[in-house]
Amino acid sequence: MPVVVVESPAKAKTINKYLGSDYTVLASYGHVRDLPPKNGSVDPDNDFDMTWEIGNDSRKHVKAIADALKEDNALILATDPDREGEAISWHLQQALTKRRSIKKDTPVSRVTFNAITKVAVLEAMANPRQVDMPLVEAYLARRALDYLVGFNLSPVLWRKLPGARSAGRVQSVCLRLIVERETEIEAFNPQEYWSVRALLTTPRGQEFETRLTVLGGDKLDKFSLANSTAAEMAVQAVASRDLSVQSVEAKPASRNPSAPFMTSTLQQEASRKFGMGAKQTMSTAQRLYEAGYITYMRTDGIDMAPEAVTEARAEIDKRYGGTYVPEKPRVYKNKAKNAQEAHECIRPTDMSRDAASLKVTEADQRKLYDLIWKRTLACQMASSKMERTTVDVGSADKQVMLRATGQVMLFDGFMRVYEEGRDDVVQDDDDKRLPQIMMGETAKFADSSLVGQFTKAGKDTAKTEQSGDLRSNGSALLSKNESVLALQHHTMPPPRYTEATLVKRMEELGIGRPSTYASVITTIQDREYVRKEQNRLFPEDKGRIVTIFLLNFFRQYVGYEFTANLEGQLDDVSAGNGDYKDLLAKFWRDFSAAISETSDLRISEVLDVLDDALAPQLYPPREDGTDARACPKCGLGQLHLKSSRTGGFVGCGNYPECNYTRPISGEGAEGYEKVLGEDAGDEIHLKSGRFGPYVQRGEPTPENKKPPRSSLPKQNKDYLPGWGPNEVTLEQAVTLLTLPREIGQHPEGGAVASNLGRFGPYIMHQMPDEEKPVYVNLKNTLDVFEIGMNHAMEMLAEKRANPGRGGRAAAKALKELGEHPDGGGAVKIMDGKYGAYIKWEKVNATLPKDVEVKDVTMDMAVQLITEKAGKKPKKKAAAKKKPAAKKKTATKKAPAKKKAAPKKSTEDSAS
Repeated sequence: MPVVVVESPAKAKTINKYLGSDYTVLASYGHVRDLPPKNGSVDPDNDFDMTWEIGNDSRKHVKAIADALKEDNALILATDPDREGEAISWHLQQALTKRRSIKKDTPVSRVTFNAITKVAVLEAMANPRQVDMPLVEAYLARRALDYLVGFNLSPVLWRKLPGARSAGRVQSVCLRLIVERETEIEAFNPQEYWSVRALLTTPRGQEFETRLTVLGGDKLDKFSLANSTAAEMAVQAVASRDLSVQSVEAKPASRNPSAPFMTSTLQQEASRKFGMGAKQTMSTAQRLYEAGYITYMRTDGIDMAPEAVTEARAEIDKRYGGTYVPEKPRVYKNKAKNAQEAHECIRPTDMSRDAASLKVTEADQRKLYDLIWKRTLACQMASSKMERTTVDVGSADKQVMLRATGQVMLFDGFMRVYEEGRDDVVQDDDDKRLPQIMMGETAKFADSSLVGQFTKAGKDTAKTEQSGDLRSNGSALLSKNESVLALQHHTMPPPRYTEATLVKRMEELGIGRPSTYASVITTIQDREYVRKEQNRLFPEDKGRIVTIFLLNFFRQYVGYEFTANLEGQLDDVSAGNGDYKDLLAKFWRDFSAAISETSDLRISEVLDVLDDALAPQLYPPREDGTDARACPKCGLGQLHLKSSRTGGFVGCGNYPECNYTRPISGEGAEGYEKVLGEDAGDEIHLKSGRFGPYVQRGEPTPENKKPPRSSLPKQNKDYLPGWGPNEVTLEQAVTLLTLPREIGQHPEGGAVASNLGRFGPYIMHQMPDEEKPVYVNLKNTLDVFEIGMNHAMEMLAEKRANPGRGGRAAAKALKELGEHPDGGGAVKIMDGKYGAYIKWEKVNATLPKDVEVKDVTMDMAVQLITEKAGKKPKKKAAAKKKPAAKKKTATKKAPAKKKAAPKKSTEDSAS
């Protein structure tokens, strides 16, 4: 039986159903080898020789494959159909060859399938090939570049910018985008402008809204009405004239559907419609692919297989009728530059299967599949047809002209199924419906009884006009009859990036590849360079400092054009049109020189350069005209950029006499170096540190180097209502600084105290004969100030009686799902300290926050258990079976059975 290797156990299970007992299907569990994180893993002085190492977790999987090859001397590499999949196949072939598991007479072939369906799998097995070396070489080049940049640049950051964690070929460019967008927002100066709208009625009493386009015979542009005076004159000019319909123009229009999904557009749309992050989207799509529901989800391609197009058109006809099927199939061209990577789009494997008929229990999978299914059908549907109408209403003297626009949907076409989302929704007048309006008829101002909603809506628009994530405060001016309204607006800065708009921008610039976007965006958040709030990405101070450092000392390597050109050269390598070692040599020659120049700089020199580069943001002009660099606390020292483990801050140069500090984001930064007031002669400060905001009594002195401090209390990772950094009062701060609080003396000796710790509120007590204190967690944060002695003693007694359970009663199952399909006992959902979790044997898998206990099924639980364990669960019965039964056993159990009778082998350290 040939040994077939795929990446994941879920994929192996699905493929095994199609291939049957004639094949042994095993999982590699992802990459089996990687560059060890140490100096010399890529050797530029030895023709960029790369040293690979099998990971500890991968050794047992490689051994299982090697053991299987002892009995079945044929290897079929069926990893994913992309560059990463090709690399995994190459790694497996290399590692197994070094183990001598692949012999001279061992046939090794490579198969790929874009969908895990029986037809696709069997067709792939009938058309094997060899590992595509140009694709592998492109992978090797990328991996070497990432190593050379990360391994050589990150230590420079550690030495020059304490607190900085890493830099990367793509991640640093991605971070630069976010930082530069924030700089644009901070430097933005809003410009005032006004617009005038009027609510008119037709002779038949139907009202419609218009906007002023011509005043004094001149066409208005956006900033023609620059202030309230001009707006008020415009309102009077409109309200004092008789108006009639000057023209009515109706034009046919149509809209075509969007192309089917590729990786980046799927991430964007899932973010827009569901708020799903790129990583969450890809993880969900991975499970749909492995279950055989969709085609491969990492692709630059928007092409669709001819048979899929035919199937989609047939399903459209069946569900919606022939009028929704265009005369000819729609053709979308791939964006990938070479044939090897021009995979098919992301689509359902079966067009007739909608989300309602899908056998999945996870809400995310169902939502994402529904999105993919609708987009795929829509891309092959007829265009929507509409009629756009423009009505001009003006005065007889041509001094005033107002315009109304709207549209009527004549045929919904693809929009019956799907309409693409927008990143930043702006109301469009064209979306409005207009009543019947005829040329030459009079247009009167609406009666006061009709204008209430119009004026209220207008004022609300002025107050809450929104672009992206920033709001504009405005006001409104009304005519006497309230039917003409002037609205104040302000120009808006560009909105902060969402994950969707960031992916879109990276794609536009040619930075990275779809398969990398999710991991890159996750990395910059994990490094604490960026935080996500309300789906928007904000740069942290640490991220700003790193970006400015790289722009000043390694500008070329965070350049958009340079990074995009490098991606193009890597594409040439994967197409077989370039030598990857020549590419590496050219890159390393300049990059190593830049590293050498920077390594000689002292930290103070680096900070001086960064201080000058950041000066416009760090020291903006003050309203009173005083020196922007003068210390606002002592008035003597000059402010300067300083480094810290949290990334950097601005501090007084007169330290230690003056210890004024503030974040690099400005003097008004929330929750940092704010004096709440005085208590007992000490200033009570609110500051921000490595672990968040905290309050502190006084400042450090030679006699008191560590003044009392306390973090702001949280409940379930959120600040308690009224205790956040913007709300905490002097009285609350003083109360926090009394911690730890002595509740009372225990009858058997020792004080019982309450406090706030890293993991929340707790009480503690140590008896005279105990080696260490006993701690008991409190459920409610405020209990730390309120718990009485009797209750505290009860909790301590319960904890001492049940030390293994943290003082709590034995955990009870919230739900029992039954026996695990592979044996080994029951699967239960338990109530844990940090929330519900799934328990089976010794595996505890956390239940996702967005999943309710009542919705968990056995399939979902098994998936979470498998992911947590990092391996395929074994049947206990399998270990008892005799080795002689190996060949007759179901293919998917091969690793467990062979493990029962292991043979000695020597692991090649080079592999």
